[in-house]
Amino acid sequence: MAMLDEPVKLAIAGLRVLAPPRHVDDRGFFSETWSRQAFADVGIDCDFVQDNHSMSRLKGTVRGLHFQAPPFAQIKLIRVVRGVVLDVAVDLRRGSPTFGQHVKVELSADNGRQFFVPQGFAHGFCTLCADAEVLYKISAPYAPDYDRGLLWNDEALAIDWPVSAAEAILSPRDRTHPRLADLGDIFTFTGDAAS
Repeated sequence: MAMLDEPVKLAIAGLRVLAPPRHVDDRGFFSETWSRQAFADVGIDCDFVQDNHSMSRLKGTVRGLHFQAPPFAQIKLIRVVRGVVLDVAVDLRRGSPTFGQHVKVELSADNGRQFFVPQGFAHGFCTLCADAEVLYKISAPYAPDYDRGLLWNDEALAIDWPVSAAEAILSPRDRTHPRLADLGDIFTFTGDAAS
């Protein structure tokens, strides 16, 4: 089995894109999408405790921007198994040189990429097609009392979403999250990606 390639490091420290090798033949492909040892070998070593699966029926569905506050902050490993999404992570670590900045990654069933998002980031995505399915591993269980969000289209974030506010399909909750300026201090930057 081929080893995992070195992850692509992005403009914000800690965020990474991985593309596990696919073994293709006339039947289709096989891919080892998670191996604790292979990921540890490229510097990603964490205990995932839960897998989540979402399906969005309509193109232009926005889910996010979500995160959990400490002590239930989550590391996420996101991939798409059907369709394509624009995936976004926003740095919420006060004191970080990239606080309030974001990274966007296109994830699709075809490209097989995975987006690694450490603690301290808000995460969300917009579907670029109908019937998109997203799987993601998380390092802490859902904790309703610590579940938080950031307004997806806060102008301060300057995220160039592929849909307008009028076109976006959102849950009532995702329409009312606070803006970055109103969020308060939830995460503190300590110089490492996992803070």
